Amino acid sequence: MTEPFVRSDVRQFLDYLNNLPGPRGHEVGPEGARRMMIASRHAFEPPAREIAVIDNFTMDGPGGPTPLRLYDARAERGPGTVLLFIHGGGWVIGDLDTHEPFCIDLALELDLPVIAVDYRLAPEHPFPAALEDSLVAARWIASSPVELGRQATGLMVAGDSAGGNLAAVISAAFRDEPAAVPIAAQWLIYPAADPGVRYPSYDQFCDGFMLTKLSMNWFEDSYAGPKKDWRYSPLLAGTHDLPPTFVLTASLDPLRDQGRTYAARCAEAGVETIYLEAEGTVHGFLNLRKAIPSANEDFARCLDYLKPWVERAR
Repeated sequence: MTEPFVRSDVRQFLDYLNNLPGPRGHEVGPEGARRMMIASRHAFEPPAREIAVIDNFTMDGPGGPTPLRLYDARAERGPGTVLLFIHGGGWVIGDLDTHEPFCIDLALELDLPVIAVDYRLAPEHPFPAALEDSLVAARWIASSPVELGRQATGLMVAGDSAGGNLAAVISAAFRDEPAAVPIAAQWLIYPAADPGVRYPSYDQFCDGFMLTKLSMNWFEDSYAGPKKDWRYSPLLAGTHDLPPTFVLTASLDPLRDQGRTYAARCAEAGVETIYLEAEGTVHGFLNLRKAIPSANEDFARCLDYLKPWVERAR
């Protein structure tokens, strides 16, 4: 088999990562893995930029108060589109802090209010807790509550990895049961779009390319989503009548073929679709822009695709 193309900065990062001593995240338990992820943010991700608004608030969620965080480049803003961001981490790790630099960058570069949701994590709260919290948050934002301080005329939903899974489920749920305002677009970042199926890329890149088989098994076992339930595997919900969809994948990602298949099904269903595959890089690269400098160019390309959709949604 031909060796896959690996960017030079990606190879350097993987060599460093694969030679680190000590246990991996799936070996230290949920709390230990969560501490490792926040530490990796400071090691591998650019520092958070200054922004006018960072507000923390809560909503009444299915399991109690659900934390959310608003980022906005403008202290005050009229009615408009709001972007809901749902973080990745295999439904087990990640929080508002792990993805804060990325959310700030989105708010600044797209000139949109961005709201991140801190959903309940597995294994303490298995399927469908993460989805329930994220979906309730989306419908709550769509209702333009006073606490938000922003009137939503439409939503964009975005998420990476497990967050991309949750974003895709929300888009299907809004299609089937509309909310106060529609979803104007979805951006699925290396999503777990069909986790019930083992595609070829899973075996191709499940060892030595950032996301491993052992970690994926741990995430999936912890979340315990039923493989035939569309709320776990959103491709099963069908792709008809979905909002404009932008799917981003990495060529060296075990999840790559899930994203490819989801984007292809969207296009076949007549959904306005953008598909971008970042060649020679790995899962999670948009949160590794300090460790993998070439990822900054990938992020800039994504923004170039997103900005016309943002302008149209206004």
